[in-house]
Amino acid sequence: VQLQASGGGLVQPGGSLRLSCEASAFTLDYYAIVWFRQAPGKEREGVSCISSSTYYADSVKGRFTISRDNRKKTVYLQMNNLKPEDTAVYYCGTHGGCMVLDGAVNTDGMNYWGKGTLVTVSS
Repeated sequence: VQLQASGGGLVQPGGSLRLSCEASAFTLDYYAIVWFRQAPGKEREGVSCISSSTYYADSVKGRFTISRDNRKKTVYLQMNNLKPEDTAVYYCGTHGGCMVLDGAVNTDGMNYWGKGTLVTVSS
């Protein structure tokens, strides 16, 4: 299983970015894909997940949209109205299924994840 996140960068508050997670076709057929993030000094936070449905953490609901293009073997995370607190390294990982617990997407039990991409929201 190979996963590669890309698309991060520096953006001003209120701006947008689209992250991409390239995966093998096998991965998309058999696993849910989780986007999670980790900021310095903070715990890992699951922000979105896609299987047959889509799931979002309360902190990003209404601002982030997850989607997939099976032909391109890619899962996207469209991030709008970005806030400084969204600053983190973003990763994509595989999971057996999607679940939201206490307002966050569950990341316990993820099978694989790749290198992350840094998102910095600052003026």
